[in-house]
Amino acid sequence: MAGEDEMVIDGYQGTDTTTLPDQEFNSNYLKLYYGKLFPHSDLFKWMSYGNDGKHPGCDLSYLSRREFSYTLDNDIYVRFQSFHNASELENSIKDKCPFKIDIGPVYSVDPSKRHAYAQSGDNVFTPVERELIFDIDISDYDDVRYCCSGADVCLNCWPLMTIAIKVIHTALRDDFGFKHILWVFSGRRGVHCWVCDGKARKLTNEQRSSIADYFRVYKGNENSYKKVSLTGHVLHPFLAGAYSDVLKEFFETKLLTSQNLLSSEERFEKILEMIPDQSATAELRGKWQENRRSSKDDINVVRWEQLKQLLQSGKYKSQRLHRCVEEIVFSFTYPRLDMEVSKHMNHLLKAPFCVHPKTGRVCVPIDPNHCEEFDPTIVPTLSQLLEELNREGYTADVDGEWNKTSLGSAIRLFRSLFLQPLLEACKKEIETSYNAKLKQSKDLHSW
Repeated sequence: MAGEDEMVIDGYQGTDTTTLPDQEFNSNYLKLYYGKLFPHSDLFKWMSYGNDGKHPGCDLSYLSRREFSYTLDNDIYVRFQSFHNASELENSIKDKCPFKIDIGPVYSVDPSKRHAYAQSGDNVFTPVERELIFDIDISDYDDVRYCCSGADVCLNCWPLMTIAIKVIHTALRDDFGFKHILWVFSGRRGVHCWVCDGKARKLTNEQRSSIADYFRVYKGNENSYKKVSLTGHVLHPFLAGAYSDVLKEFFETKLLTSQNLLSSEERFEKILEMIPDQSATAELRGKWQENRRSSKDDINVVRWEQLKQLLQSGKYKSQRLHRCVEEIVFSFTYPRLDMEVSKHMNHLLKAPFCVHPKTGRVCVPIDPNHCEEFDPTIVPTLSQLLEELNREGYTADVDGEWNKTSLGSAIRLFRSLFLQPLLEACKKEIETSYNAKLKQSKDLHSW
């Protein structure tokens, strides 16, 4: 969503921050990208949700009530754009060459005509439908990773995003029954999730907040020693499953050693501060300070096993230690969501297949069933794609030039894993609703 420091004048919005495109990113490259490679028709089909005018029961106003926003060169931000058909959407993108495309909600009326409705005095301009969305950034994990910080990411810390996908996707599918879930690489430092089932798109803000709160475990801030508090004698089934199926193994076999979480006094003190018993903390500290090296085993693994053995041995009877080992694991591995993005209908989120202006990388979909195979460092860049296209030569390919480039696999994944099953479900839902209305009408006339 637009930041609070941004100002809108006649539909144009400027920001105090400046994004300087690097050599990977410029308007000429974008013009070629939008002209030859960007999957315009796929974006239109997705945003139409079967309302394409090709069969009875379609809502012909559906797409025109969806908000699109553009970030143009020189940080010009254009909101409340709307389009009536696929060609309007494609022509607009090719003409404006936006540095970023954001997608907003479906409103009760055409957002580009909102001023006319406001002048009428009727409060009819309101969001009525929006995908349930999640935004997860690696920078929010800076207190538990030592390889990178801020927007930087490498193969040692990226698995934190993989774990987030696994945990959230499983719950959305198994606990909430959602089927049409799209995961997208943000292009730089995180992932976006779009839940597109009809029942998800129609959720109220209150219902969205409830779902977001269902995932809330991480409640600390940068000044908190203990960021997670797991209460009760047993974990909630969702949390218990996440811990046993994903978090515990990842922490103990990957994160512990890749980040050297217990390798130095400075680092192990951060974990000792999470233990709410001074006697246990003192005993571990003394043991670790005496034995600074292990000739055979990794010191991180050795110290973690010592911590678990001490806290779970029953030597210390404090009730506060009951969940301490689990709380440490959750603190370091559990998904950290931008909660406000998920709670409100009117948040904007970057469209898939945009190009990130800082990295030049395309925002490609991620297969949640094989997310551990995703490598953000080899995602195609804008210049790479255009080099591939130039090497192959331009042709009049009816399905798009992207087939000749490394973007092809991403678009095929988007279609087969997400778009095709979604459209089949949407058309079935529209037909069912239309037939039900016909039957109701016939029943009324039969009286």
